[in-house]
Amino acid sequence: MSKIKKTNVMRILDKAGIEYTVKTYEYTEDDLSGLHAAAATGLNPDRVFKTLVGEGNKNGPVVFCIPVHKELDLKKAAHVSGNKNVRLVHVKELPTLTGYIRGGCSPVGMKKLFPTYIDASAINTDIISISAGQRGIQVLLEPKDIQAVTEAAFADLVMEDIILTEGRVRP
Repeated sequence: MSKIKKTNVMRILDKAGIEYTVKTYEYTEDDLSGLHAAAATGLNPDRVFKTLVGEGNKNGPVVFCIPVHKELDLKKAAHVSGNKNVRLVHVKELPTLTGYIRGGCSPVGMKKLFPTYIDASAINTDIISISAGQRGIQVLLEPKDIQAVTEAAFADLVMEDIILTEGRVRP
């Protein structure tokens, strides 16, 4: 197996003295989803977090990390970030704003340290996986370590799961 070239994310974590594990996987342009990353690395989707970048109407860019199989609740995102509303930035805006591309966006090592929020579900997990800043590479580390290096806050960010029961929708 060839040696993995360190990404900027890994260098930042090394400099901060944070321990992490690296997992690599094959990807295609056709499927850059976090669910693919979870399946390809053999990790539970509850432990693989995607990084979403938003733009708040009052406070500008804001970063959200949520489990890959969940959907960001924009009302919750706006509330926790001190905005009236938040829109997700278009993938074409990502490189200029963050330095990352779709499928390789990490909360660690963006061009600027933006306000960052990690879904509260991470608190109950010993290790979570985030992008190492490059497609096909994930880093696994403790949620508190991501919080420390990004100055993030934990918050309830995801939409409630909807369960169909006897033909009715129930939250």
